[in-house]
Amino acid sequence: MSKNIQAFTSYAKAYDTLYKEKKYDAECDFLESVFLRFGKKSLRNILDIGCGTGGHAIPLARRGYTVYGIDRSRAMIETAGKKSRDQGFTNQVYFKVGDIQKTDLRKKFDAAICMFAVLSYQTSNDQIFATLKNIRKHLKPNGLFVCDFWYGPAVLSQKPQERIKIINTGEKKIIRIAKPSLDTRTNVVTVAYHLIQIRGSMITEEIAEDHHMRYFFGPEIEFFLQQAKLKPMQFCAFPVLDSDIDEETWNVSLIARAI
Repeated sequence: MSKNIQAFTSYAKAYDTLYKEKKYDAECDFLESVFLRFGKKSLRNILDIGCGTGGHAIPLARRGYTVYGIDRSRAMIETAGKKSRDQGFTNQVYFKVGDIQKTDLRKKFDAAICMFAVLSYQTSNDQIFATLKNIRKHLKPNGLFVCDFWYGPAVLSQKPQERIKIINTGEKKIIRIAKPSLDTRTNVVTVAYHLIQIRGSMITEEIAEDHHMRYFFGPEIEFFLQQAKLKPMQFCAFPVLDSDIDEETWNVSLIARAI
């Protein structure tokens, strides 16, 4: 639940600023390596679940894929749409506000991706089942599902740590403080975010909100996938296809196939 101190009206823009160093192109390289190895045929149309501001969808469109992105944040979708228009990809990438647990696009896709630990935002068993079943409904026979998630053994071994990130763009400074708390009964980490935007010596915008992130274990996620009629094919450290996973692997990728 969000606890707004003051409406952070430029949050979507702040999102891209906060994650400007994220290697989206390298992650798209990883996705293409998955498509090449596990695809039964050439994959051309992709569903991007929890697409945010289009960090994966737009580079994939640039590579020739048709991408449909959905996200529950209208501000994120508006930012993604503007970025795609500015870059001339309006005929290859489409964005829609929607709930990933129940939105029905009435289309089927060669592959679905759910990146940046979006699956971990589904914290209850019901939410996870609803999300995976909805993804399966949108996949063609043998369609691929690729996602990354927080891996339980690493979360319990390393423990979430408080972090402070400061971004200085010249005209403004954004400070993000992340304070996590771990609930081992529910397998959920609650991260209390406090974002502050400063111009000169003045605080111009501020927000505080809690993000609830579920971490998963291998047999658990395999069970969820199988119940949704998705066959797990491979687990690896994100984003390296042939890497092993252990208690040091915080982000794990999974590849599954519609059955």
